[in-house]
Amino acid sequence: MIADSHGINRRTLLLGGCAALAAPFVLTSPAFAAEGGAALPIPPILDADGAQPVTLTARAGSHSFVPGTKTPTLGYELDYLGPTLRVRRGRSARIDVVNRTGDEISAHWHGAFVPGKMDGGPQGAFAPGKTSSARFDVHQPAATLWYHSHVHGKTGTQVYHGLAGLLLVEDPAAPDGLPADYGVNDLPLVVQDRSFDSSGRLVYNTSGMTLMSGFLGNTICVNGAVRPVADVPRGLVRLRILNGSNARFYDFGFDDGRQFHQVASDSGLLPAPVARTHLALAPAERAEIVVDFSGDNAPVRLVSADFARSGMMGGGMMGGGSGAPATYDIATFVPGGAAGTGPTALPVSLPAPPFDLGAPVRTRDIRLDMHAGTMMGSMLRRLTGSNGGVMGINGRSYDMGRIDAELKLGETELWRVAAPMMTHPFHVHGCSFQVVSRGGQAVDPATEGHKDVVVVDARGVEILVRVDQKADRATPFMMHCHILEHEDAGMMAQFTVA
Repeated sequence: MIADSHGINRRTLLLGGCAALAAPFVLTSPAFAAEGGAALPIPPILDADGAQPVTLTARAGSHSFVPGTKTPTLGYELDYLGPTLRVRRGRSARIDVVNRTGDEISAHWHGAFVPGKMDGGPQGAFAPGKTSSARFDVHQPAATLWYHSHVHGKTGTQVYHGLAGLLLVEDPAAPDGLPADYGVNDLPLVVQDRSFDSSGRLVYNTSGMTLMSGFLGNTICVNGAVRPVADVPRGLVRLRILNGSNARFYDFGFDDGRQFHQVASDSGLLPAPVARTHLALAPAERAEIVVDFSGDNAPVRLVSADFARSGMMGGGMMGGGSGAPATYDIATFVPGGAAGTGPTALPVSLPAPPFDLGAPVRTRDIRLDMHAGTMMGSMLRRLTGSNGGVMGINGRSYDMGRIDAELKLGETELWRVAAPMMTHPFHVHGCSFQVVSRGGQAVDPATEGHKDVVVVDARGVEILVRVDQKADRATPFMMHCHILEHEDAGMMAQFTVA
């Protein structure tokens, strides 16, 4: 039995309570399903800490996931997704987001240490024709973050159609010695599952049991391309992987079983490279890995075990039924040419942020609830003591007018988070946190790193949380499940920091 980097194995996922949930399946045409192999698109990179603000115009577009087929999409400045934004520690980020879509949107700076008024959560939604200006000082370690729309009730469909992008934090004072030539040996990989109809148009449907499982697509895309191919140098290559899917969990590895090294987690570098042969990422989690292609003369495929098929979200995905493959292709890397000017060996240690959150001054218990208004929902409410809407936290569905917790600036708290009925990725705004234990077993912070998303199941996790940014009642921070359909359905709470 394979255990992933979260300490969660396939049996645990099955016991998360969702094996009986039927997953959606949308049949694509055989011709479309067989497509793939286009060059890996590399989003343009924009420095967002210059004298003039970077402008991101959110707009409707038309994107070809495979050549010759276009579908309506959304994007920040692009037809689909957005450019990679880069900011530097010790400087100020300057970003203007213009809404040229037909609906209210926001831009949440996921993982950024920003005050509540700049966070871009549900309270920060703004109408078509309006502009939202983000100005914040960057004072966090180097990390691979991201940004996405976060409008309550609409996050799932807006992110699914393209309102997302990467946000990189660099720290000039702490060089890491890792590959850093963006687009050459430092590659961004936004991994998403999408479904298409027979003409190649995006399909998004949250009816029926899809709400319970979260939307699972039947085609894997990276940076908006189906199973793309990337030319890489023969040498060390850094992959910045974002699980940008609405609900799908991945278990990444290479088709030849090769070893690679994880060098960073959600919120920054690890203390030292960690050798792995596979890497599990839940929705919204990020990881940076370094792969050595120096001895390769043939293509190497990045693949993923199908957690959905194994019980995480029910069966029937990625082709459906018992005939679905146990793994599926993500991207192919074709080594060629010289290694260039990048490093030839991994550093022994990395300038990771310290684990110095201090002793907790209080403890909070947080429960992620599923209580749909159905016969199953009635059973779930009785088992968990929940009441209210479709999804919730501690028995209450999200209410934009209600503050669920009040934190003190700079104080460390111990949060005990549990998910009795199903495995969920739990995200906290405005900070990073340290995972202390999972299922009562201590966690090694050197291999977990600093996190802003943690996988929670019935065994529960404990995390140390300290928020050093203020958030008032008008613009509070969020805590929520990052299965987008779950947060849209109310599995979200909000807190102030003062």
